[in-house]
Amino acid sequence: MPKKLLIRDLTLRDGQQSSFATRMSQAQIDRVLPFYKEANFYAMEVWGGAVPDSVMRYLGENPWHRLEKIHQRVGGTSKLTALSRGRNLYGYAPYPDSIIDGFFKNAVSSGLDIMRIFDALNDVDNIKSSVKSIKKYGGMADCAVCYTIDPKYDDEIKIVEKKGFLGLFSKKEEIVVKREPVFTDKYFLNKAKEMEALGADMITIKDMSGLIPPSKVASLMSLFKKELKVPVDFHTHCTPGFGLGSVLTAIMYDVDVVDTNIWYFSGGPAAPAIELIYVFCQKLGIELDLNMEAVAKINKELAEIRKELASFDTGKKFPNPFNPLTDKLPAEIDKEFDKAIEAVRREDEDALLAACYAIEAYFGFPEPDEMVRKAEVPGGMYTNMVAQLKQFNSMDILEDAMHLIPSVRLDSGLPPLVTPTSQIVGVQAVNSALNIKNGRPKYANPSNQFIALVKGEYGKTPVPVDPKFREKITGSPQEKPYDTSGYKRQDNPVLPEFGNVKLAKDEKDELLLELFPAVATNYLKGIRENEYKTNPHQVQVAENKVEAKKVTVAEVKQPAGKKMKSPLPGTILKVDVKVGDEVKDGQTLFILEAMKMENNITSEFSGKVLNVFVKQGQIVPEGAPLVEIAIA
Repeated sequence: MPKKLLIRDLTLRDGQQSSFATRMSQAQIDRVLPFYKEANFYAMEVWGGAVPDSVMRYLGENPWHRLEKIHQRVGGTSKLTALSRGRNLYGYAPYPDSIIDGFFKNAVSSGLDIMRIFDALNDVDNIKSSVKSIKKYGGMADCAVCYTIDPKYDDEIKIVEKKGFLGLFSKKEEIVVKREPVFTDKYFLNKAKEMEALGADMITIKDMSGLIPPSKVASLMSLFKKELKVPVDFHTHCTPGFGLGSVLTAIMYDVDVVDTNIWYFSGGPAAPAIELIYVFCQKLGIELDLNMEAVAKINKELAEIRKELASFDTGKKFPNPFNPLTDKLPAEIDKEFDKAIEAVRREDEDALLAACYAIEAYFGFPEPDEMVRKAEVPGGMYTNMVAQLKQFNSMDILEDAMHLIPSVRLDSGLPPLVTPTSQIVGVQAVNSALNIKNGRPKYANPSNQFIALVKGEYGKTPVPVDPKFREKITGSPQEKPYDTSGYKRQDNPVLPEFGNVKLAKDEKDELLLELFPAVATNYLKGIRENEYKTNPHQVQVAENKVEAKKVTVAEVKQPAGKKMKSPLPGTILKVDVKVGDEVKDGQTLFILEAMKMENNITSEFSGKVLNVFVKQGQIVPEGAPLVEIAIA
């Protein structure tokens, strides 16, 4: 009897690794759903990750409606799955159990079957509440072990003085100290076992950076299949060139489920193409319980949708058309598939990768990103760092920033380079490189998220943070784990301009506010405005409203003060000061978002505020004036 392999299609979620997919509207998705119902994938990952944010930010659509509509069309045929970050869900805050529970209640009622739950630090305590809640409401808990690698350290040289006989004739010797690896097979297996003990229905080896080589897949999959009782899923990306070879290795080492994308949304920053996996499985005698004719229909429609989104397509490189049911492979390419299979059997990683590169090159998939592979950082992390440096006009220090990543990771407890810690570390490495360039201390301006990471608010790091470093960054040597008892929910203000309705009208809206404060606020204001324009008399607005008198600089009649400027380009998330306020040196005046990191902008002097030059939501360049203060 042939072995059966289950496929989790990632196209409608993981496709968002490409910028064009973040603009794929519900109307476009609706065009492919009838074919998805025919395709009979084991599972479809359609939600979570970047989807809820991008749906509101770019399309003005409701994320809950997206999940509900997909469930209406496909539910019952394929299990609908989503992705969340343990106690952080989709935000950066450690949410209390009440929010986590409410989120999963609404997610399951909207059609979710499986939640893939991971923690950026692989701190299993951080996923407990999510596992409990998803199972409470009838969903499955897919717990993901985040794959990461140890940094490449510069060898540490220590000078040791050795004394001779009777303490005489001392001499100095150099000793090279090498650090023991942290992220071993045993480390990942132990995490998986802890998750299984929590009640995980499935374990995923989740490689969000695409850095897991086939040889590591072979050793990990052997261990996981031997030691775990629950099914094992494998997830990776193709950016540095390992993806196709690593997925093939996982299949040949008896993985239960693999994650793939459909042709025109696969390869590069996404997962390997299901069409290539189908060819491999045909050769291996492995049964795929899905309808490839329906997959071809989906792919045909996706090709048209991608063309419609061409203005957002940064790559603009389509793979050559291919339908494995109707298209005959050239003999030389067919041989490459055979070579790849034999290479896995021989444990010849170089030959395996060479064959996979030849296959991908023939079909026109993106070449491996050598920079990502060499730097051993996630592709998204690397591109974010590049974008940040371009904002600063400082691309000349990219190499310096990359070189700082190992030390920033080690200082902060060696966090895995996965979302969001990859972003936190990457932004800090850039900030540190800029600080050094400008003659400032390495950690002169840590982001709020980096401070929280070092403090312990994200959970236990793989190695302990040095108390002296923690004190330097946070002001205290003591670890301070997150405490949700003092969590303050987001405001849900009444909107007098739209009929005195509340910004969030139900629990689902309130959850959007909690998880995506800035984006959801803008989105929901737009929804309430449209509702009011459609039916303006539904709620009568008082017409005799008295406007608060605006205080101007001229009315204050203060002498000219000193201006504070923005140290970074970014978006003003919060303004905590107004004209006429007395402020103290070190007081937080603004919260600035730069590269998704929040930075407290504190007063440089004590005195009275003469002018505030920015408002919430405003985008500011580096050096933009923020506030003017008359020094006391």
